[in-house]
Amino acid sequence: MPSNTEITSSQLQRLIGLPNAPTIIDVRTADDFAADPRLIPASLRRNATEVSSWARDIPRRDIVLVCQHGLKLSQGAAAWLRAEGIRAETLEGGFEGWKAAGGLLVNTAVLPPRDHTGRTVWVTRARPKVDRIACPWLIRRFVDPEARFLFVAPSEVAAVAERFGAAAFDIGDTFWGHRGERCTFDTMLEELQLSSPVLSRLATIVRAADTDRLDLSPQAAGLLAASLGLSRMFKEDLEQLDAGLLLYDAFYRWCRDATEETHNWPSGPKSA
Repeated sequence: MPSNTEITSSQLQRLIGLPNAPTIIDVRTADDFAADPRLIPASLRRNATEVSSWARDIPRRDIVLVCQHGLKLSQGAAAWLRAEGIRAETLEGGFEGWKAAGGLLVNTAVLPPRDHTGRTVWVTRARPKVDRIACPWLIRRFVDPEARFLFVAPSEVAAVAERFGAAAFDIGDTFWGHRGERCTFDTMLEELQLSSPVLSRLATIVRAADTDRLDLSPQAAGLLAASLGLSRMFKEDLEQLDAGLLLYDAFYRWCRDATEETHNWPSGPKSA
């Protein structure tokens, strides 16, 4: 049983993917990270011995520190953060414990380089509808909570990507694009190695709505209608993105927790 300053893998798994998930900081040594450069979803990489220099710059919400086995590196850094008035826990068993529990791990080898602030930068076509909101949601919730998204004219995507070191997505002839009958959201799940029944269920809904195959999922028509409605509500793409994140938060929670629940009001007539 973990101490009151530890969180278990099963507890953390229930929080990942949610908008109020804790900030996860991977403090494994350079050698340990090189041996397995995957990350727990939405993790930041930091040097544990330099905690005094980065403690003030991390988001002021709950923190989970992860080292190789959940011992001195993460516990020392967490103690320092608590001394700074920041709520910080360590992951019981560390990275190895997370792997043993079958937790999701992000393939970092395919990610674009980070900018000077440590963010990944992504660029796509303006006026998003489905895939171009679903993919940023996936990145923000499972890869990089601070990711920057640029929406530009279709003809300018490649040039902007080159100029800003960004990854172009959901446009023709790009790595992060449609493949056959599968949409960009599918591509991201595959390349990032984010494989889970919940995300697969969500991917089917996104694919059905994005490729006009509404027969694949009864929920797809609702997602498409809501997405088109949002595109009419907002002139500014980033405002639409912010609103759309909540939409995908809701669909994710439905995929995870509510697929068996039905709405039965009004109820049938009472028997005499």
